Amino acid sequence: MGLALTKLEFSDFRNYRHLRLDGLGPLTVFVGPNAAGKTNIVEGIQLLTAQSSFRNPTVSQMVREGAPCARLDAWAQDGSRDLQLTVQMEAGRTRRLLNGKAKRAADLRGVVPSVAFTPDDLDLARSASSVKRDAVDALGSQLSASHHRLRADYEKALRGKNRLLKDEAPDALLDSADEVLVMVGAQLTCYRAALFARLAEAMAESYGRIAGGCERLSASYAPSWVPHDPARFAPCPPPSRDEARERMRDALAARRAEERARHRAVVGPHADHLDFFIDGRNAAVFGSQGQKRSLVLAFKLAETALIEDMLDQKPVLLLDDVMGELDARRRAALMQAVAGDLQTFITATNLDYFDAGLLSAARVLQVPFAEENAETRPQTAVDEEIVKKADDRRS
Repeated sequence: MGLALTKLEFSDFRNYRHLRLDGLGPLTVFVGPNAAGKTNIVEGIQLLTAQSSFRNPTVSQMVREGAPCARLDAWAQDGSRDLQLTVQMEAGRTRRLLNGKAKRAADLRGVVPSVAFTPDDLDLARSASSVKRDAVDALGSQLSASHHRLRADYEKALRGKNRLLKDEAPDALLDSADEVLVMVGAQLTCYRAALFARLAEAMAESYGRIAGGCERLSASYAPSWVPHDPARFAPCPPPSRDEARERMRDALAARRAEERARHRAVVGPHADHLDFFIDGRNAAVFGSQGQKRSLVLAFKLAETALIEDMLDQKPVLLLDDVMGELDARRRAALMQAVAGDLQTFITATNLDYFDAGLLSAARVLQVPFAEENAETRPQTAVDEEIVKKADDRRS
């Protein structure tokens, strides 16, 4: 299993003055009503592992109202290592520590990687390519510091070029901006397209299992310089770096007038197209709700498989209020992954979604906690009573 979280401690984070979770095991379920603080716990875990939040908050939003700062700590262990991960937030800035030593976020991504699945992730199957690009880049940033750095460098170069286009700068300045964009952007496209190809392969395998082999999932990545028809699946192998630079440079020259008219860049990895197809039909347009949920579930399972394969480390799985979004068959597919030795944290409004066997192996905690500052402990008769009541409702 590799590194696993053994303890969490939050101070002045979101609605928690002080929260400590000791004795963490393979499966923890937080159950309680909406707005009780369940998602805040999952968000804190993601901040400590993936070094980002699916909510994309500001620092001030994460610090408890009236408090000067917030602090998150996680302890992780495997057979040979004991690590303490820390995130401190105050006055609009974030500081990260590993065993008490200051680190950059890029240094910590991938140490204890995580995969989060939230209801908003259903947009992966029904929204524009930008959502898919962001998801692939978020995965790439955990797998490689180079991927994260390239994405940041490209976004900086893109902002600079867009300012020039808005200001109607002369061609000489745009030529210089394009050359920077090509050097960084072509490499980002290569990184992302290669990662997406591996992800698509793993997704197809997971989707086939979820759909019982009755449907076939395929995916395509079309760089911005390739003609794009969302209605037709057209495989496009990841380009080489030299090919990407040449094609991107030619496309920028050919579409200069269009970019000037729009006052924004239209060529580069920010405009690449990612599409999913089920039996040859674009899932965003033709997929049923069930097919789209299966697609997103396959995406998340593929993420966990790639992280384990590329980092030799099982990720922490964070499932925030998604059990109600899935039917029994898809929940079973997700729980099969949980049973495959992934340390998992789940939030739910009730326990009716879980079978007795899974709950017997889980630590179930009621949120909100009885006392805001109480320290939680290994599963007790109180937690067992929660499970028993859920079993009684199902009987």
